[in-house]
Amino acid sequence: MGKRMEKALKEKAAASSTSQDAADDESKTPEPYSCTGMFEQDFTELCRRSGLQQGEIPPVVIRPKRPPTPPPPDPKAQTQVSAEDGEEEQKEPEEPKPTTYTTKDKFQYFKPTVQVEMENEDKPATVTEIYIRGWKVDDTMMGVLKQCLPTIEKLHTLYFWNTGLTEKTIAELASFLPQCSNLKNLTLDGNPVLEENFALLIGDDSLLANVSFRNNHITDKGAEMIGKALSTAKSCNKNLISLNLSYNKITDIGATHIANGLRMNRVVLSLSLASNQISDTGAKKLGEVLSRFPLTHEETVERRKLIREKGSPDRKSPSPPSRGRAESKDRPGSKGSGTVLDKTDKKRDKSSKKKDAKKEKEEDKTVKGGAKKDDKWKKVSVVAEMQGTKTAKGKKTVGGKDKKGALLPESETPDVVEAINPLMDSVENIDGQLWIPGNRALINLNLSRNQISEGGFKALLLGVQYQMTLNSLQPNPALKGLMRISLNKNAISPSNDAVSKLQELMTTRDPFYKPPSQSPDGDSQSHGGQ
Repeated sequence: MGKRMEKALKEKAAASSTSQDAADDESKTPEPYSCTGMFEQDFTELCRRSGLQQGEIPPVVIRPKRPPTPPPPDPKAQTQVSAEDGEEEQKEPEEPKPTTYTTKDKFQYFKPTVQVEMENEDKPATVTEIYIRGWKVDDTMMGVLKQCLPTIEKLHTLYFWNTGLTEKTIAELASFLPQCSNLKNLTLDGNPVLEENFALLIGDDSLLANVSFRNNHITDKGAEMIGKALSTAKSCNKNLISLNLSYNKITDIGATHIANGLRMNRVVLSLSLASNQISDTGAKKLGEVLSRFPLTHEETVERRKLIREKGSPDRKSPSPPSRGRAESKDRPGSKGSGTVLDKTDKKRDKSSKKKDAKKEKEEDKTVKGGAKKDDKWKKVSVVAEMQGTKTAKGKKTVGGKDKKGALLPESETPDVVEAINPLMDSVENIDGQLWIPGNRALINLNLSRNQISEGGFKALLLGVQYQMTLNSLQPNPALKGLMRISLNKNAISPSNDAVSKLQELMTTRDPFYKPPSQSPDGDSQSHGGQ
């Protein structure tokens, strides 16, 4: 009897210990997952850990591409019917299946997927582009992307179309995008957000070069925030090259905010405001920014600060103030006191000269090695490279190192075009206001399908004419001015004089324009038959 009781107690204790261990295992939090840089593996595991079931996790698939066009049939390969076989009835050959599209199972096309493109499909760590289309990216899914996207080294394109983004998910996206060092292209199309906080994605710390916010119902409220993100008197986005704001609800007020953002920005090369609600007032503001404009009070104050910090070359150093009675004109000092003062003054002069020499050396180092951290207008060679700036030898600016990372000799080192703060540009005093040249960095402007009439066209024409005049007087390889402008389908007749003048002027400025070839006699070939 005693042995049975002992056996029962042991079994009971063992069962209680196993149940307690199981409870402890459940209470323990799982170890944090460290991403490996393989997107499919990391994305699936993080979705599973976030509580999604196996059927709820969107599969990662290769982005489908259009199949290549099949080659034409070879006439030599066609079977020739002999005279004997011609008497027999020939069976029609079966029609081959089409190869210009792919088919899927029922409703498979509408299931959420994450489409990717890779450099090498055999290597999962070479994902370069990610496309998410037509399904909602909620807070949980954005949290998953926040963990796995920064670990993908070669990712350069991110695409969200009609994904139901909200104010919170956009803010979350903006918080980790700067961690993706190679990400340059971002598309957020078809994602209307009531708060319109899209400007968070192109802040001062943004590394994005090409951004698209099409069809997001952006109004003047969102345009104001985007304009401030482009530039203010104290800050500027130094990486954004192309911005697409077409198919929104931006009016003249919003266009004015965008134009104000272009006042101090010399990096944006392409801007699209097509299919909005912009009329002559907004077009005139854009034309003013392209030509020249007066500085505001805030910009004037900031200009004075910059001049004071840098030191104007035309400004002589003020004479030192008089010290003591020895320097007084009314009562000259004694010989002894004068000698002491002379010695101290000499020491001070020597120390000030040493400090000035140190400052000059530091400035030379910053010019050679790059701008300081506090300098918001660093050297930028992107603008010159995008516009085809060449050195004296005809080579494009690519930097001072070769492919292997070795320093090039001085004779082979390409020139670096420096992006100067527009506030430090030459000014002209007109009626008590300081006027500076306008934005000549923008080379492509799209204002198609708006409500611009003759007044807006004339303002844009004056802006382009002023740029051409300034280019002839002050040529700058990095600032060539507007080269292409799209103004189709506006509130004006194509036969209008302002339209024809602007089109004629912009035709020769188009980088793809080819002048008509001329005959040996000097006349163009097109007039040869007349």
